[in-house]
Amino acid sequence: MSTGGREETDVAYFQDDFDNSSGSGSVTPKEKRTPLPKVQLFVLFLIQFAEPITATVIYPFVNQFVRDTGIIGGDERKTGYYAGIIESLFFLAETLTVFQWGWLSDRYGRKPILLLGPLGLTFAMLCFGLSTTFWPLVAYRCMQGIFNGNIGVSKTVLGEITDSSNIADAFALIQLMWTSGITIGPILGGLLSNPAERWPGILGKIRLFQDHPYFLPCAAASLLAFSAFPISLIALKETLPDAAGWRHLADVKRRIMRWTSCSKEKSTPLIGSPTECCNYGSTLPFLSEGSLSVISSESTVTPTSQPPPFQAFLNRPLLMAFLNYGFLAFTDMSHAALLPLMYSTSIPLGGLGLDPFRIGTALGAFGFFNAFVQINFLGRLIRHFGPRGVYMVAYASFLICIGSYPIMSYFAKRAGKVDGIVAAIMTIQLTFQITISMAYGSIQIMFVEYAPGKAALGSTNGIGQMIASGMRSFAPTIASSLFSVSLQHKLVGGYMVYYILLGIIIVGMRLSVLLPTRPQTP
Repeated sequence: MSTGGREETDVAYFQDDFDNSSGSGSVTPKEKRTPLPKVQLFVLFLIQFAEPITATVIYPFVNQFVRDTGIIGGDERKTGYYAGIIESLFFLAETLTVFQWGWLSDRYGRKPILLLGPLGLTFAMLCFGLSTTFWPLVAYRCMQGIFNGNIGVSKTVLGEITDSSNIADAFALIQLMWTSGITIGPILGGLLSNPAERWPGILGKIRLFQDHPYFLPCAAASLLAFSAFPISLIALKETLPDAAGWRHLADVKRRIMRWTSCSKEKSTPLIGSPTECCNYGSTLPFLSEGSLSVISSESTVTPTSQPPPFQAFLNRPLLMAFLNYGFLAFTDMSHAALLPLMYSTSIPLGGLGLDPFRIGTALGAFGFFNAFVQINFLGRLIRHFGPRGVYMVAYASFLICIGSYPIMSYFAKRAGKVDGIVAAIMTIQLTFQITISMAYGSIQIMFVEYAPGKAALGSTNGIGQMIASGMRSFAPTIASSLFSVSLQHKLVGGYMVYYILLGIIIVGMRLSVLLPTRPQTP
């Protein structure tokens, strides 16, 4: 096979099922699909569910939250600068830690790394909701990104518990979790913000909600994140038993069992033989001087499969997948930052003048439809057209999504309100947003196949997640700042930000064409 030692079944997934080099027709799978491991998938998806929830729950109210801190000095046009900083720092912190999480998972196992995320997210979200000034918001947003940095590890585990026959369905379900998260997150943010004003008879007298109007949605998001911890602790299985930490634990377990067996069988002699399992000078054999080195000394442990060197990750198919993932993440995050910003900006300034509740409702309604489409059609589309074909069409949908902004702004200004024409354009925009979501499942499958060996899955997903998080870390700042600059200086009628993004999308579409028509072993 390849220099990375990949198994033939990995490549067979694409060679048998996705030979779409001609770009036409479907390919009939040659193997019967293996049933998905439902319990493990449920646990993984519960962990992954926390990222989109905690990332997007603030979107409906973050712009108003920034205004309430007083940092903008009453100038609404400056909101984009500071809101973009908060949104970007989440992914910047994730970028700086995601590869380290992946490396640690290759070294010490997947499960302990995955368990850390829900705990940190719970604390960070609660503190975010209790903040009243701008810079604490920045600090706790960074903390959220750090503990979301292990998201790549969950994708690695997904690749390890599936095979060539069912991986497309598994990654379609991953996209379901993401779309469900970006659906529920804005709903929570829009519905639960300002509870004292929204439900004065029930929550209006609670001082906590009066002083911290955005605490309730943050608390709800933190509860969802924390729910993954006890379930994962009990039900999640380690998929990398050869990791150093798990080998040490297994060695300890074997020694305990051997000592217990020895104690039962050798209870008569008062002095045992030096070759027997119970060693003089130690209450337990694995704590004796000689055996302690097995646990404490790393040199006595030899991994069964070492991760390949960094050069192995420089094969062209994997590099092209990384590059496309970067463009996808940047464009998607720019769109995600602009959508609530443009929707909430007043109509005279070029927005739609919607409040957080209406923004959350709109995003949530289409998010549910998005989830239905992903779970029912993404796996079939990938098996039929291949991940490359699905990705190309999905990324091209950004043209419609970004191009809709100036059109909506024009008609909203002309009517002085969000009329039927604006609502129709908004519907078209959010519908094409569903197609964009399919790009993520497609690119993740390419990562699994292009990885230089099973031992490198954690690092491969870590690098991919690091690139995506890096793009997401500055995309909101760039997009939001361009939005504010365009409005303040009326550049291209206030629409300059949209034309710049459309140019970036065209470049990304060209790069998607350069993806290999079928995976090639590096």
